[in-house]
Amino acid sequence: MKQYCDFLIIGSGIAGLTYALKVAPYGKVVILTKSVLDETATHYAQGGIAGVMYGPDNYEKHINDTIVAGAGLNNEKIVRITIEESTERIVELINFGTQFDKNTDGEYDLAREGGHSEKRIFHYKDRTGAEIQRALTKQIREHPNITVLENYFTIEIITEHHLGKNVTKKSENITCFGAYVLNPETGKVDTFISKTTLIATGGSGNVYGVTTNPEVATGDGAAMVYRAKGVVENMEFVQFHPTAFYYPTEKPAFLITEALRGAGSILKTYDGNEFMQKYDNRLSLAPRDIVARAIDSEMKISGADHLYLDARHIGKKKLLEHFPTIFAHCLSKGIDISRDMIPVVPAAHYQCGGIKVDEYGRNNIKNLYATGEVSCTGLHGANRLASNSLLEAAVFSHRAALDSIEAVKNIDINNDIPVWDAEGTVLNEEMVLITQTRKELNSIMGSYVGIVRSNLRLKRALDRLKILYEETEELYKKSVVTKEICELRNMISVGYLIIKMALERKESRGLHYSLDYPPKESGK
Repeated sequence: MKQYCDFLIIGSGIAGLTYALKVAPYGKVVILTKSVLDETATHYAQGGIAGVMYGPDNYEKHINDTIVAGAGLNNEKIVRITIEESTERIVELINFGTQFDKNTDGEYDLAREGGHSEKRIFHYKDRTGAEIQRALTKQIREHPNITVLENYFTIEIITEHHLGKNVTKKSENITCFGAYVLNPETGKVDTFISKTTLIATGGSGNVYGVTTNPEVATGDGAAMVYRAKGVVENMEFVQFHPTAFYYPTEKPAFLITEALRGAGSILKTYDGNEFMQKYDNRLSLAPRDIVARAIDSEMKISGADHLYLDARHIGKKKLLEHFPTIFAHCLSKGIDISRDMIPVVPAAHYQCGGIKVDEYGRNNIKNLYATGEVSCTGLHGANRLASNSLLEAAVFSHRAALDSIEAVKNIDINNDIPVWDAEGTVLNEEMVLITQTRKELNSIMGSYVGIVRSNLRLKRALDRLKILYEETEELYKKSVVTKEICELRNMISVGYLIIKMALERKESRGLHYSLDYPPKESGK
């Protein structure tokens, strides 16, 4: 079945939904989401969204903090655009119905997180992302020009390749015409033909066994664009959140927000001793890459499978007031954070690289945009500054919308797109082949491509991954398409990109820390 629209959006977090609301007055909008509308990384974001609002803070301070955290690998033009538009985009979220906490004076109660020189984090308790998702979802559901299709899995974006043309990385003017999408009601693949396509599929945390990402974060967007010969970059920079709640049977790992460290909680060893003074003079408020490596080092030294975050001195009243979700969750697992230290462990959290885009969210593939975590704007450089991710999504979805609204005026629908060819495929009844391969992938990435790397580990990972790739591709070609096998293909592709780009980077920089390239001293 063929469906037509002006704006096709794949993904339903802050990136996809803000873009949808802005383009909706100018044409037909279809949002495809592989789960329900609000099952997104945005929904799980606890800490907040960074933006300049009050003095003594200013744009230059926020710009500098972003570049320092990014180890100087940031695109300074993009950093400046993002920060200088931050206030306007946050006000816009408020106008969409988002609530942020205020103090007794009626001003926004801004928090400070690791790497920030000033208080500039807008938050709603410890469930900021859920509040933003709620407000945007309400607007989306009420808009007459927006169609939301839940549980629709996007398999591939459509390019000249599907018209029988040979498309390579050197091909000029590759064009996106829409996407092939698995319809959950029929089990068949529908053809969505669109003037423009936005990929807002989020990150790829599930490539690793321990992640704070929801189960939907399997690297679909980056993998699809890579297969379509679009440019993907900086995938080696995987941010591990230093403090996920240690509870081995829980997936995804529950995030203990950085804001809790901002409020004064202290990292301690398994024996209850402080240790961050050995690694950075900013102590527990050092940037995430430094804190994650410090925890990883202390765990390796002691042989412990977790460390602790001590928030007991903050007091029960303040903890309940500012961190009710964390308090309740830990309590449900037998940990009273006003009396007990919180067991924590680093977890794969954020993809700093992704689909390469310009200042308007445009990829090298024509009529294709990408915003949010799936994109690589150049904002984050080698390490993302806390709470800049929601901001980046809001800023570049706005800019992508402005460009798309003008672009659709001069784009014609391509009616020559063929339907999906499933000839010769059979239903794969051995799910064990997929589940086992996924476990192997998680093991390889966790063991060899984690917080600390080496060329030896990376080469071993690459050798193992090649075998998984060949086995999975053979299975994919023979099988009736399913979400499970497509996700596995995507995760293997993303794993490959992380390893390949890690091997190519002959230095330790930000989130890429290699034993073969001793890092420069910083933060001391």
